Amino acid sequence: MRTARVLALAAASALALAACAPVDEGSGSSGDATASDGSLATLTDGVLTIGTSDPAYEPWVVDNDPTSGEGFESAVAYAVAEELGYDADQVEWVPVTFDQIIAPGAKSFDFAINQVSISPERAENLDFSSSYYDTAQAVVTLEGTAAAGATTLAELKDLKLGAMVGTTSLAVAQAAIDPTTDLQVFNDNDQVKQALTAGLVDAIVVDLPTALYITAAELDGGVLVGQLPAGDDADQLGLVLDKGSALTGPVTDAVDALREDGTLADLEAQWLTDAAGAPVLQ
Repeated sequence: MRTARVLALAAASALALAACAPVDEGSGSSGDATASDGSLATLTDGVLTIGTSDPAYEPWVVDNDPTSGEGFESAVAYAVAEELGYDADQVEWVPVTFDQIIAPGAKSFDFAINQVSISPERAENLDFSSSYYDTAQAVVTLEGTAAAGATTLAELKDLKLGAMVGTTSLAVAQAAIDPTTDLQVFNDNDQVKQALTAGLVDAIVVDLPTALYITAAELDGGVLVGQLPAGDDADQLGLVLDKGSALTGPVTDAVDALREDGTLADLEAQWLTDAAGAPVLQ
């Protein structure tokens, strides 16, 4: 896998907003219609509305500008749109928080892309596409901390660890490490990083692509300790749709087609770095 382009974070670019109405429930079944001529039941005829967080971070979105197509998730979103028959100028982006994406109820987007892990619990209230990326969770610390030389899970057990609320990172850290003190929980990964640099925690747990990026570009003296065991199943990221959305089938078909023709692998190689140098901790 090629090394991802690491770009300096710039001032946030404003997300393009689209006026949206609640989505109608549908069967969620796949059909032959995959074009922007109104045959797909999007929020706005002829427009595909996509949600993501603001700010959105690299390597998922470059310079907080999903409209650029730069960054793994931005590129995937446009590839899905093209597969559905939408040109780039027929795509609108709306800012949504992680909590808004996973909350039950009508959505302000046709689908959202925001590192949301597919889980049976979430699937009770949401629809997911098939996975567009299978990832692992990783432990990050700073040089000179008690976690910097850890090579086993046991060496992390008595340390103070932090992760983002409601994420697979938090769940996997609890299950794999089973720390003796409560995991420190934060609202977003910015707060997670701040807690680490402020010395409030000894190490943090984030997804592997984020870990690789922040240790290379954002943390002074950042150390990637290693990956956590995935357990029986790898963490799978899916596009999020309203429960029962008529778009679920076509969107899943689009993701499957991009996987089969190698597009997802190419984008992964372009924007996400190789996991070499991140051993699995046992």
